[in-house]
Amino acid sequence: MSNSGFVLLDKIAGETSFKALFPLKRVFSTKRVGHAGTLDLRASGLIIAATGRCTRLLPFIEAKDKCYSFRLHLGYETDTLEWDGEVVEQDEREFGVRNSEFSVDKEGVILSETKCSLFDHLATCCLSGHDPRMGRRISRADVERVLPQFSGDIEQIPPKYCAVKINGVRASDLMERGRNIELKPRKIRISELKVIGEGEVTEGCSGKEFATFDLICECSKGTYIRALGRDIGRALGTYACVSQIRRHRIGNVAVESAVRGENLTRENLLPVDAVLDFPVVRLTPEQVAVIRQGNWLPWKEKIEGVGPEGHVFAADMQGEVLSLCFYEPGRIKPKFYLGEDEK
Repeated sequence: MSNSGFVLLDKIAGETSFKALFPLKRVFSTKRVGHAGTLDLRASGLIIAATGRCTRLLPFIEAKDKCYSFRLHLGYETDTLEWDGEVVEQDEREFGVRNSEFSVDKEGVILSETKCSLFDHLATCCLSGHDPRMGRRISRADVERVLPQFSGDIEQIPPKYCAVKINGVRASDLMERGRNIELKPRKIRISELKVIGEGEVTEGCSGKEFATFDLICECSKGTYIRALGRDIGRALGTYACVSQIRRHRIGNVAVESAVRGENLTRENLLPVDAVLDFPVVRLTPEQVAVIRQGNWLPWKEKIEGVGPEGHVFAADMQGEVLSLCFYEPGRIKPKFYLGEDEK
């Protein structure tokens, strides 16, 4: 039986993505393992791992959109942007934020971060009849009102504690060394962002929160949920951090199909076409021999469902995928071979 394929793992919170792969090495007796899309240490959920030659397919997994749920804590911000990190900003008012740092409308609702002076803010509060030491409680409707500004193609500054490299060194490692770093904005895409609950309590908060909301987000590769939470808080005129990040889906693969590492068996190894939805063409033994040697294969039939990049899987007559190929009208060209070597 081949040791090459995909494994769907349900990572527990508190375990690194790297450590989550240890059961694969033991069960499949191989060091050639990898995964697509690192999850934060404190996050849980779906990791798509690969063994053997199928590790070469992981970039195609990593490029797919993901779906996360998370809890947003309003009222404070931490160095890690997680609920129990070191508090770096605390909302000192009962329901609002420091007045000198944020602008409000005529009803006293905090709008956005500005350079407005304390005098300007006090004047606004006096005209509206609001106590400048107080802010209106942020409601679910308030949160839902700002979410559209995070929809579609946007730019996001990653958290300072992250895997983004600066001159070859992880940003999180530089932070641990006491370095002051600045990360550049990166383009991401958010296709869905909505509130699914509110008011739940999370133990271990390091700061004072005045509201919590549970959200779900569908987004592109490179999106940091911790940074998204930070930015939603700022759009609401306060500080924020997140907890309970969970990845529910990568592409069309859901975490409900995944297995915990301690329950992993060889039966959980999936063929590549069960995870990647490239079209599959079946080849005769003679055609397989041509592909195995790295040569292109004449192909007169039209292949349905081919994407813009032209990727197709070539399988033998039994349906076992042996190669990732490029299809163009008239021929199939192998990209790399996935099958077992001839003995």
